[in-house]
Amino acid sequence: MDKVKEFFRKCEENRIEFVDFRFTDMKGTWHHVSYDIAAISEESFKMGLPFDGSSIPKWQPINRSDMLLFPEAGTEFIDPFTADPTIVVICDVYDIYKNQAYEKCPRSIAKKALKYLEDAKIGDVAFFGPENEFFVFDDVKVKDSINCQYYEVDTVEGAWNSHASYPDGFNSGHRPGTKGGYFPVQPVDTQVDLRAEMVKVLKDVGLETFVVHHEVAQGQGEIGVKFGTLIEAADNVQKLKYVIKNVAHMNGKTATFMPKPLYGDNGNGMHTHISIWKDGHNTFAGDKYEGLSDTALYFIGGVLKHARSIAAFTNASTNSYKRLMPGFEAPSILAYSAQNRSASVRIPYGATTKAKRVEFRFPDSSSCPYLAFAALLMAGIDGIKNQYHPGEAMDMDLFELTLDEIREKGIIQMPHTLRGAMESMIRDNDYLKSGDVFTPDFLTTYQHYKFETEIWPWEGRPHPFEFITTYSC
Repeated sequence: MDKVKEFFRKCEENRIEFVDFRFTDMKGTWHHVSYDIAAISEESFKMGLPFDGSSIPKWQPINRSDMLLFPEAGTEFIDPFTADPTIVVICDVYDIYKNQAYEKCPRSIAKKALKYLEDAKIGDVAFFGPENEFFVFDDVKVKDSINCQYYEVDTVEGAWNSHASYPDGFNSGHRPGTKGGYFPVQPVDTQVDLRAEMVKVLKDVGLETFVVHHEVAQGQGEIGVKFGTLIEAADNVQKLKYVIKNVAHMNGKTATFMPKPLYGDNGNGMHTHISIWKDGHNTFAGDKYEGLSDTALYFIGGVLKHARSIAAFTNASTNSYKRLMPGFEAPSILAYSAQNRSASVRIPYGATTKAKRVEFRFPDSSSCPYLAFAALLMAGIDGIKNQYHPGEAMDMDLFELTLDEIREKGIIQMPHTLRGAMESMIRDNDYLKSGDVFTPDFLTTYQHYKFETEIWPWEGRPHPFEFITTYSC
């Protein structure tokens, strides 16, 4: 209740006129409903706010559509993009028919994963540090019809614009080129001021940032955000996406976290750093490989064992698997190593005992962060409980291995398609269902949702490249 009182104090202090309540669906989309501040009281936090759950994809049927939003005081921030003073507060979804947290609410699933961690007596807090890469484009066009499949994105940084004429300006000739964006200064880097504006707004909504830079691809950037607990980190991903997209939009540009929007250049990842703490101590620090503990190694072992299943949540789009291709710094090979960015699991260099952690490099931002982080945690807990050792580290340049060499070494790879990931999850999901964290109903619903809305539509559409390879057959 102290946090609720603080919420209303902030509202009064900032002359708030509207309260915007936000929650996340299975895909990771942020939804919202606003109320006049006069209609909100402390009772709203106790009793919840009603909404129609049948309008959210694959949630409730029309005859059982009533649901409740329970706002969590302490998550609020003032919306920097609304014309009228508006405060945003993040919510969990409640099932009035079962009188429990809704089993298809990703944020509630993530909270259950944390409860399972505590009940297993493995740790009392899990820290997550996601690194979300993004592109900023000047224009995007898409057409999807019975006789045409088409997209086109554009950025002034694109090598394809080397010969372009600009009616209201001139062609500077300064461009990063393919894989050349990491990270020359201006005028090659055209997004310095835009990223700086993003950082200022991120600070305004309560995110602590550090490194800010252009990434490898043309039009690509990254803004580092301080790690947090699992729920904090997932909340922060939602806030980060919201801010970056809106700052770009207000500057006449468009931002995307899509894993692979450019053919032949690097894609967007969401490298995720994880550590588990118990009684104030980092359980990942020890005297084994690169200062890791047995706990950390078993955690890695669990993630590697279940990685092809985890991918259904960490690499949750058909486009994800166009990023996981050899040659683009995308970790498709399931191995671990110190400092080696070609491994899917990396032990960061020079980490102190407190900072000792493990970086998982295969996730991307098409995932719902709550589900992705919960799946990683559940796999790691399974590894700790069953002492799955990840085997020997691989310090070689894995990007240089041929497919034949990968097979000869018996190295397991990430799935090559979303279908492959979903089928792996269907076969391997007991670790997710432990502690009733991911319920059978949720997993079935998620599976059907992905097949119906992404996998089958994508598989059924002719691709322009098929006309090159097949039209004259």
